Amino acid sequence: MTVRPTRRRFLSISAAALALPSAAMAATQARWRGVALGAPAQMILSGVSPLAARPIFAALEEELARIERIFSLYRQDSALVRLNRAGRLDAPPSELLEVLTLAGGIHEATGGAFDPTVQPLWKALAEGGDARAAAALIGWQDVRFDAREVRFNRAGMALTLNGIAQGHASDRIAALLRARGLRDVLVDIGEVVALGENPEGRAWQAGIAAPDGQIVRRISLADRALATSAPMGTVLPGGQGHIIGPRGQTPRHALVSVSAPRAALADGLSTALCLLDAPAGRAALGRFAGTELAFIG
Repeated sequence: MTVRPTRRRFLSISAAALALPSAAMAATQARWRGVALGAPAQMILSGVSPLAARPIFAALEEELARIERIFSLYRQDSALVRLNRAGRLDAPPSELLEVLTLAGGIHEATGGAFDPTVQPLWKALAEGGDARAAAALIGWQDVRFDAREVRFNRAGMALTLNGIAQGHASDRIAALLRARGLRDVLVDIGEVVALGENPEGRAWQAGIAAPDGQIVRRISLADRALATSAPMGTVLPGGQGHIIGPRGQTPRHALVSVSAPRAALADGLSTALCLLDAPAGRAALGRFAGTELAFIG
């Protein structure tokens, strides 16, 4: 049995942010919905008519397809899948190197709790493989990368970037929209980036929801990102949550939400903090300027 993660981050945009208060406002708001990196995605452009948004959304879909070709674990031609298959990737995309560099920084700041090399263990648990043998393949220190290549020092290693690539995708799409002159935008590709104001001229409102859908906190977002992780968002056979510690740690928290200047950073930290106690979590956040713990429980 193969379990495909849904990346349910349980971050829902509040009804106040999404509602159309009038037909006139609807004419100056455009919304897009689709799928990105295997999960539902949406975005809202304030001050843009649906007709004017068509070429913008076409460019957005092209960019998402390009990102999939780098980070997807389910496309056999993606850079990540080719790396995992061969143990080496020549001339890696610059964005892959960027995300690996950030992953390394989060790995260090969290005392190793954030470790993308858990993929063999995740796969073994999901598919009924040899978990003990898979655990022996974990080790961020055995990943080497530079502009010439990415390679693993040990055969059988593999990476998952699901705990950080969704945030990177949100950042890239927000940058694309900003480059097109858009200033009031909400991007939700598993992790949220809010730019400017919502259609009512106020900060975007986000509701952090538990796995059962209950909103546990509402916050305002303006020119910031928010990522929420819930270990039981995807459940592996045997009832184990999908967030796995590299040393077999089980999650300490059911729900963690982090706000940061970049969605990729918030994404990685929210994932790692599920595995850390309170002092270690605070220390990790303190290593990155502008990060805030929005919720933990």
